[in-house]
Amino acid sequence: MSIVISVLMFSFIILFHELGHFLLAKFNGVTVLEFSLGLGPRLLHKEFRGTKYSLKLLPFGGSCMMLGEDEGDSGEGSFGSKSVLARMSIIAAGPIFNFILAFFCSVFIIAGMGYDPAEIQGIVDGYPAQEAGLQAGDTILKLNGKRIHISREVTQYLSEHRGEPVTVTYRRDGETYTALLEPKVNENGRYIIGIDIHAVYRKGGIINTLRYSAYEVKYWIETTLHSIRMLTNGEAGIQDMSGPVGVVEVIGETYTESVKISWFAVWINMLNMAVLLSANLGVMNLLPIPALDGGRLVFLIIELIRGKRVKPEYEGWIHLAGLAALLVLMVFVMFQDVMRLF
Repeated sequence: MSIVISVLMFSFIILFHELGHFLLAKFNGVTVLEFSLGLGPRLLHKEFRGTKYSLKLLPFGGSCMMLGEDEGDSGEGSFGSKSVLARMSIIAAGPIFNFILAFFCSVFIIAGMGYDPAEIQGIVDGYPAQEAGLQAGDTILKLNGKRIHISREVTQYLSEHRGEPVTVTYRRDGETYTALLEPKVNENGRYIIGIDIHAVYRKGGIINTLRYSAYEVKYWIETTLHSIRMLTNGEAGIQDMSGPVGVVEVIGETYTESVKISWFAVWINMLNMAVLLSANLGVMNLLPIPALDGGRLVFLIIELIRGKRVKPEYEGWIHLAGLAALLVLMVFVMFQDVMRLF
């Protein structure tokens, strides 16, 4: 069952991503030759109004093939015949649709579970928060100037800035206060400021549901960016990355544990996985790496600045090299995932 759920989840997320490219291409008058889900040989296809809709053998991946997308063709209806801004909107639409999907999934989660404001649940005796006068029930608004909306953002921030002084801006009875806290080391050798903050879910109206759904997506985008920073500065390595096999394993474990509780827990946790994966895919696709949407946007930005397009053959070779590197990385990560299973 977990494999089926994983395949359906991956397929839907990728399909929604490609739908973004497809809709903006149609909106801008670009001819879409094929809109497909999956990779490899076609299993089924149907042509409608000049576009071939295909289902392919391998469920991971998808494509929206546009006329003249890579050849530099500037004929009528081709990708290259449109303005730079129109082409940028088409390319950016895929990742943006991932964020939109993450938002809609978050709406279902928060409508069912409620939202988790950054409210202090308790104060630890003898630590900076108590000394500064913070109390249970205070709502944290900022940490060192960074806006905070949900309880997990507090935990994440303090984890990322262990041992650093933190200026806490908080609200109590409608009034806003500020306190500078110097973390202390506890008996376990951990730096703490002495607050107990964890998710306590509250139901709200439609405005709060929509607002906290946006905060949820923001949280996962920031979490993904933090993971990328850890990879680039050496705090994490390629061995810490996980690919489709690892994600399927996590989904399987989540499903197994959730089904022991209730089908509602399965629904909520699968939606949480969908938010995480969709936000992650959106961020990763916007990275300025050749072959990804972000890499293609870089070339369009260069074209916008210099007033003419980079030669298509040069751009094509660069994207091909990027694709080859990504495939090698994917194989390596999948190999690691498989080895972890044994």
